[in-house]
Amino acid sequence: MTRDIIDINDFTILVETGEAEKPTVDACLFDESVIAVAFYGSGDVDLKVKYGKAEKHFSHTKGLVLSFYADDVVEFVHTVSANKPLECLVVATSMNSIDNLPELEGELFGEMLNQLVHPKDHYVEGPSFFMTPEMQSLVDQVFHSRFEGKAKMMFFRSQINTLLAHFFGELSLLTDETIPTGEREKLEQARDILINNLEHPPSLSELSKEIGLNTFKLKKNFKAVFGVPVFKYLQNERLTTANELIRSNQMTIQEAAWHVGYDSLSSFSNAFSKKFGFRPSEIKG
Repeated sequence: MTRDIIDINDFTILVETGEAEKPTVDACLFDESVIAVAFYGSGDVDLKVKYGKAEKHFSHTKGLVLSFYADDVVEFVHTVSANKPLECLVVATSMNSIDNLPELEGELFGEMLNQLVHPKDHYVEGPSFFMTPEMQSLVDQVFHSRFEGKAKMMFFRSQINTLLAHFFGELSLLTDETIPTGEREKLEQARDILINNLEHPPSLSELSKEIGLNTFKLKKNFKAVFGVPVFKYLQNERLTTANELIRSNQMTIQEAAWHVGYDSLSSFSNAFSKKFGFRPSEIKG
């Protein structure tokens, strides 16, 4: 388990990674009251937020953006395993630093995260949603940066600023219209079905029938919840999974392409290059 803390202006950046052969619990607390945004990478670790007798559980964190206020009694508990490693990037600012943020950032926090700026409990959950592909790419680059030293810090600072801009941009697009909990659960089920069937995914009508939601609602609300259409999400998952398999030397490029459903190596390489900005062969080098 590694935990790096980096200060950038009035923000504290917490970069957490971890993997274990068997389920391992890792807990952390902030030493002061903070407003924070957590970005969960591809690890898909389980999360429990505990304060007093209250507890909030997140069983599927992959791609999740979670904003919150927490004081020093709130405990964040991750259950890490080989199947669910930890990749978490937290951008936090202390309550005492809110007034010192640059004018634009301070206004955004005050206007769009007002319930966090004026908390009524030890832990207050703000807006949460699943990252767009652009945001996922930014987070992935933070965890897999090729840079070192001062260049790495410069790159890191630019990624965090861009990530926050995307976060507030997506936040501004959210409407008061909410998707019912039961329907959201069906959409999350659809997402899980896609992730578990990358090589042979169901058609849109098959997926619709399996989760018990009509095709129109599936298409419309899947994009609303996850930021992209169903099969764009599937393509992103295929390429992200292949990237992880190649990077960790679990599979060759050809094996990874087959594993995620690509019959043509050239098609796979072109799609990979378009998403990540480099070809899969460059990882192996």
